Amino acid sequence: MGKANKIKRDLVDVRDLVDLIQVLKDIADMKFRDLFAKRGGFQRFGESFSEFFRLLQHSEVVHSLVSNDNPNLCIVIVTTEEGFVGDLNNKVVVKAIEEHEQRPAAMFVTVGRKGAVKLEMLGIKSTVVFDEIAEHGMYDISVRLKDFLVEQVMTGKIGKVLMIYPWPKDLQTVKARAVKLLPCDFTFRKDVQQVEKFSKVIEESDPVDIIGYLANLWISSKIYEIMFDTSIAAVSAQSQQLELSLENVRKEASNVKLKYRKARKNDIDKSLREVFSSRLMTVQK
Repeated sequence: MGKANKIKRDLVDVRDLVDLIQVLKDIADMKFRDLFAKRGGFQRFGESFSEFFRLLQHSEVVHSLVSNDNPNLCIVIVTTEEGFVGDLNNKVVVKAIEEHEQRPAAMFVTVGRKGAVKLEMLGIKSTVVFDEIAEHGMYDISVRLKDFLVEQVMTGKIGKVLMIYPWPKDLQTVKARAVKLLPCDFTFRKDVQQVEKFSKVIEESDPVDIIGYLANLWISSKIYEIMFDTSIAAVSAQSQQLELSLENVRKEASNVKLKYRKARKNDIDKSLREVFSSRLMTVQK
């Protein structure tokens, strides 16, 4: 039964691998559900935050973060540095290239080293790269990116900002999405349709400063929301990759199981033949 015993050890190893991958996938699925449930908090915050903007509907003050005529565009690519997400980052880069073809003069800013590397492979160099997300944390990277973009807009180097990132629709569906970040004039327009306009407001601070502060706060929140969605998308991609690996390993386990049954049958037949031959030789003597 030597060959069957060897295959049996392989079968045990494959079954253990199936159990391990299943545990990893279950962890990824639970993490996705937990993060996806927290995602709704951003919408509630946005609805509450819009109440601050309604106070400024009467003001005719123009702020560069809210409205400007500068045509210079900055494309911000948000990629993840997690493992098993190569296809996910590729989708984001492909979407970014499509946008860049329509606006060849746009500059690139990349969040995540893997995204910057993929662009370099295509001959495109990022102006700035914000990496080491795991070391610094999503919030710190979000604030640093916000500070950079605000400084670029306020100094007139750029006027528009387009962010491209992986958007998780559900556990099985992740798409590359492009959203306008700056100028955030759409925030005011949305308010005009939904909220009653004030006719009299006491201004204790300069409206320019108020608008600047609110815009900065909104930009920070939006960037962090995008970073959070990216982390959810990474978990979704990992879950899908583990599901594919699980299917492959299960097929391998089935193949090994069939080999084991065949080898066990052959070993039994061989043993019976040996016993029969030995018995026959004994009788002949």
